[in-house]
Amino acid sequence: MQVPASLTDKNNAAQAIQLLQKLISIPSFSKQEQGTADCIVQHFTSRGIKVQRHKNNIWAYNKAYDSSKPTLLLNSHHDTVKPAKAYTKDPFFPLIEDGKLYGLGSNDAGGCLVSLIACFLHFYERTDLPYNILIAATAEEEISGRDGVESVLPHMGKIDCAIVGEPTKMQMAIAERGLMVIDCVAKGVAGHAAREEGENAIYKALKDITWISSYKFDKVSDVLGAVKMNVTVINTENTAHNVVPAVCNFVIDVRVNELYTFEEVLEILSANLQSELKPRSTRMRSSIIELAHPLVKAGLSLGRTYYGSPTTSDKALMPFPALKMGPGDSARSHTADEYIYLQEIEEGIALYIELVEKFFSEVKH
Repeated sequence: MQVPASLTDKNNAAQAIQLLQKLISIPSFSKQEQGTADCIVQHFTSRGIKVQRHKNNIWAYNKAYDSSKPTLLLNSHHDTVKPAKAYTKDPFFPLIEDGKLYGLGSNDAGGCLVSLIACFLHFYERTDLPYNILIAATAEEEISGRDGVESVLPHMGKIDCAIVGEPTKMQMAIAERGLMVIDCVAKGVAGHAAREEGENAIYKALKDITWISSYKFDKVSDVLGAVKMNVTVINTENTAHNVVPAVCNFVIDVRVNELYTFEEVLEILSANLQSELKPRSTRMRSSIIELAHPLVKAGLSLGRTYYGSPTTSDKALMPFPALKMGPGDSARSHTADEYIYLQEIEEGIALYIELVEKFFSEVKH
């Protein structure tokens, strides 16, 4: 007797919620995800699914994997930030109360991860798929670490497109701002403050900061808006009040739309600032998946809206089209007493399954 699909999916949702409860109960700060990685491995192997592992990254392919077919990646992360000080509940106790599941990582991005795993399990046995399906539970997303998804992509073979699970209320984040952090050094000449000697590096830095605060980049994106810059840190090495500082350090946080490269932004800044500029990294670049892509068209056919995300994710590290989408609300991420509604997980699983089905219909035609 065949089990009705609706009943199967209810069991799938219940198992997903149980998995999320287990994950919440295991601390998994970035670079310390060993325990949750073990838990995810056990979740797959107990179902007879072969997994591969690199450090704390886990991945698996559908049963009828065929190297001649294109591949769809389903990806989310299992690391968390450290709990906010304002927590009133135990961040590692998976409390269910009033339809909410509380716990660190429940919303960001545990709900997305277990929903994508449930979606993968739904399709795992199918032999008629036009694409392979690859599930990956990865590490170090919260710190954009090099031992996260970036380290395992070369081991996974050719990937054609991806769904990246982050809390978006199951709407489609088709674009993300790039993130470039720039360390700046304004240099002056030390001197005695009482004798008005030297050249004050703080004043030089302030001139640059004033320019940064008022400058507007010309090219404005339809989905991401304008490039945004903020000076977020400033300091000198001075400890004495009577010494004119010779050096002033400050940091610029730059959120770049898809119309500029990091190199172009740096060229504009270098032409207008006196300070020395050194980007910490140029890895987290802006990204966009076109509206004409079959994944986006599938989402639109399901009544999903699209937008440009101000935050970055592992999508930025993927050299192929990727759609960011998942249950939960980004506004709850990294907050005290983090939670996700159980209904959001149930609906997320159903919508992921519908999205993949629609995507397969799109690519067949």
